[in-house]
Amino acid sequence: MQKQNIRNFCIIAHIDHGKSTLADRLLEATGTISPQLMINQVLDDMELERERGITIKAHAITMVHKTKEGESYHLNLIDTPGHVDFSYEVSRSLAACEGALLVVDATQGVEAQTLSNIYLALENDLTMIPIINKIDLPSAQIEETKTQIIEILGINEKEILLTSAKEGTGVDQILEAILQRIPAPGGQTDAPLKALIFDSVFDYYRGTIAYIRIVDGKIHKGDNIIFFSNKKTYEVDEVGLLRLHRIKTDCLRTGEVGYLIANVKNLKDAKVGDTITSAENPASRPLPGFHEPKPMVFSGLFPAIAENLEELRNALERLQLNDAALSIQPDNSAALGFGFRVGFLGLLHMEIVQERLEREYEQNLITTIPNVEYRVTQRGGDSIKIDNPTKFPPLQNITKLEEPYISAQIITPNEFMGNLMKLAQDRRGIYKNTSYLDSNRANLQYEFPLSEIIFDFYDKLKTLSKGYASFDYEFLGFRESDLVKLDILINGDPVDALSMIAHRNKSYEWGRKLTQKLRELIPRQLFEVSIQAAIGSKMIARENVKPLRKNVTAKCYGGDITRKRKLLEKQREGKKRLKQLGNVQIPQDAFLAMLQIK
Repeated sequence: MQKQNIRNFCIIAHIDHGKSTLADRLLEATGTISPQLMINQVLDDMELERERGITIKAHAITMVHKTKEGESYHLNLIDTPGHVDFSYEVSRSLAACEGALLVVDATQGVEAQTLSNIYLALENDLTMIPIINKIDLPSAQIEETKTQIIEILGINEKEILLTSAKEGTGVDQILEAILQRIPAPGGQTDAPLKALIFDSVFDYYRGTIAYIRIVDGKIHKGDNIIFFSNKKTYEVDEVGLLRLHRIKTDCLRTGEVGYLIANVKNLKDAKVGDTITSAENPASRPLPGFHEPKPMVFSGLFPAIAENLEELRNALERLQLNDAALSIQPDNSAALGFGFRVGFLGLLHMEIVQERLEREYEQNLITTIPNVEYRVTQRGGDSIKIDNPTKFPPLQNITKLEEPYISAQIITPNEFMGNLMKLAQDRRGIYKNTSYLDSNRANLQYEFPLSEIIFDFYDKLKTLSKGYASFDYEFLGFRESDLVKLDILINGDPVDALSMIAHRNKSYEWGRKLTQKLRELIPRQLFEVSIQAAIGSKMIARENVKPLRKNVTAKCYGGDITRKRKLLEKQREGKKRLKQLGNVQIPQDAFLAMLQIK
């Protein structure tokens, strides 16, 4: 296919604004999929994607579109994930395109993630085609949404397209706009090969399959290639185009989007964002923007039954084959036994992995409290990163503690601003700015410690705004903070799985509430159970679980009081000895108690 007849574009939108539905209509309109095979969200092939209505794994597909004049075009739709956790994958998908369809829900207006994706698209110099979706709904606010888009993009009202992806109206105008407005790809066919990896998947029989966009040059079967990030050389076994299934071709040329198989046995060797070049005639420098995906949230995953450890290990390794961002390390807890410390891109990523482990691999899991990664500078000047509270060094050995901060934007109707600003203040938010999208919607900009938003912040945000507010964030860096390690002790013994790192100002409240919660959850024993919260050697909160009492004097009727005293004294000595030897079984609910604290 000639370069001038290729259009590379993506669809960017907030969650549930109709991105996958619009992709379905484009596939139908171009005849890429027959009506008999058509299902909703055809590009979302994961069960969880369909249930949640979001795109978790990016997809790409080539559509062949014939105009009325009989000219054929290759329209390469590079789909993007639909959540802030996967913003790096979104940025690499955008880098592979020349244009973007900006989909905005007519009933919701511009949302936080819409703004974030707009800025990403503008950074990549993409041609934007704004589309207002769901115009068929009675609650659609078309004029208000138009005003918001015009103010953000500074465009003419005539450039905005109206559609109902569900009904299929306006799809022909969108196809026409793709051909007319989005430029053909640039690049030089006779230049050294440069190919961008915007996604990769693992196949048990073929190894890693890299989804690529050819920026310069061309690539044939049998060519020797080099990955810039690791300098490894491979021979190309197969290249081709991406339809609903892979279609083998002889060559991929400048501007084309397709797949590459080169017997790459490890997914981590074909990293998203990396550049592929020719071994015989290599390019001088890689394409910009590549960096390693970095886990932001860490949690311990332990099997509910210790004997299932190997099954959990195998399930995690199989998941990691198709998710290079997942980091896995062996872990050991005195309370929970052997398990794994797993790093995730964010809370949604963690939820998805846990659900897949439970559904697809039938794992019964115990999950510890999510933590972020902290940076600790010790007295000797050494700097270490800690993602597990059990590795926290003694406070007297620490000279500086730093925690990760994020820059967040909250878009909300004006009537909920007061509630959300109070929520942000409670979560140690640093207020930066307020701007107004229109007369009824404000954009609040804050900086937060990441640890304050990984628990229930999003749920609280939706509750306080009756579901109307939206939230988006990006990582800023590490900042110094007054942090302490909060330990939970059961009968004087620390339970490592319940330890956490907290800000000093909040540690007393957390300790008090957590001990109260554990008192309700830990079942009563024949001896008294003490629950304590401690910072170092200082106890800051205590609760007691009262013992069960057996009436040992029931058999005494009449007679001298000394008989009863002897029995009670014997019982007291027995309970004292039992307290020294007895073990307290902590229920799984206790490990979720921190998530339930208000």
